[in-house]
Amino acid sequence: MEIWINPACSKCRSAVQLLDAEGADYTVRRYLEDAPSPDEIRAVLDRLGLEPWDITRTQEADATELGLTEWPREDGSRERWITALAEHPKLIQRPIITAEDGTAVVARTEDAVRDALGR
Repeated sequence: MEIWINPACSKCRSAVQLLDAEGADYTVRRYLEDAPSPDEIRAVLDRLGLEPWDITRTQEADATELGLTEWPREDGSRERWITALAEHPKLIQRPIITAEDGTAVVARTEDAVRDALGR
């Protein structure tokens, strides 16, 4: 199990605390310092069953500068979104937990963290 976090994020800290309390075996990835590659983002999206625009923080300054809210949300634009997430990892929704069963969850709630623990 791996969790992508931004240590400054309260939801990330809460998720890590819950994983610790449950005695989970996991690896922390500080994805702002160790940015995921486009291939890693594709893999996580496949595990999540989501599209890149589904995990994009569109309220971030980088998103505004890029004009992301105006980008098409369709298959033909998927790679453009993935490239933006790889080049601007701050835009990636957090925390993301990759579960033991090959799936992943955006673990913004305690229930989502527990769901990942149960997989």
